Amino acid sequence: MKNLTLKQLRYFEALARHGRFRLAADACAISQPALSMQIKELEEELGSDLFERSAREVKLTAFGQTFALRVRDILRAVDELGDLARASRDPFLARLRIGVIPTIAPYLLPAIINDLNRTFDGIQIQVRETQTTKLIQELAQGELDTAIVALPVSEPSFTELKLFEEEFVLVRRHEDERKPVPEREALREMRLLLLEEGHCFRDQALSFCSIGSTRPREVMEGSSLSTLVQMVSAGIGITLIPEMAVPVETRSAHVSISRFQAPRPSRTIGMIWRNSTPLSKQLLQISEVVRRSADAARERHFSIAGGAGPERRPA
Repeated sequence: MKNLTLKQLRYFEALARHGRFRLAADACAISQPALSMQIKELEEELGSDLFERSAREVKLTAFGQTFALRVRDILRAVDELGDLARASRDPFLARLRIGVIPTIAPYLLPAIINDLNRTFDGIQIQVRETQTTKLIQELAQGELDTAIVALPVSEPSFTELKLFEEEFVLVRRHEDERKPVPEREALREMRLLLLEEGHCFRDQALSFCSIGSTRPREVMEGSSLSTLVQMVSAGIGITLIPEMAVPVETRSAHVSISRFQAPRPSRTIGMIWRNSTPLSKQLLQISEVVRRSADAARERHFSIAGGAGPERRPA
């Protein structure tokens, strides 16, 4: 197998990940026939089929699944060689590939990017916004340098660095703003609006309300915090949102914001990266900028949201 190339391995990994030739070809910026030819040559060199092909999708064979695990290790090691070269050339990163979960990105990302650009002149920032599970996968595969997520992720191969903690607040109809804040047990009997499955914020809210993930009877789902708040404004139910989201998500909604009594629901936000990355020193420097930027942004949001009082009615 002297004729295997890194290019073929990257094409194989893309097809294994996307499951369709068209999507994999787009991801690799080549034509679909060219990708197909490279995969065929790779299978011929290996002497075994890697994929089961159908009209609409492809699936890994048993050998392909085993091969994929080795290929990902190889590609990650190659990418880290590139990271090592980057770290030796520059005291600071020239390129940062950062992932962010959707319940953080809209509220902190603009401030973070501005501060990173001011601190590291000429840095190229590539942002990936998706759910935690996908970020962990892409980080492990070397497609990202770091990610901002809710901790803990409990992956032994990752370094976790805490940035800050924030509380969740209750969003109710404006007409309910004078009512007492319900206890967590009472929330189980109310119509609770939550993000769809896959969002870690959904699991955190369910945990606070002591509702198992298999009890959907009182729960309605939305694809974003914006959708949830607008549904509350329409009188459909109640929801929980992170404090940083209040100024953005409630400015056009006829709702009231309430703080819970102690113990208040909260989450820990942090940065994660691979233990093996040669960029650890640079990522620590990045994390300090992110922490300061997030603290400043949250202070502004906190002020806009009306301080620490138990109730607030959005303007």
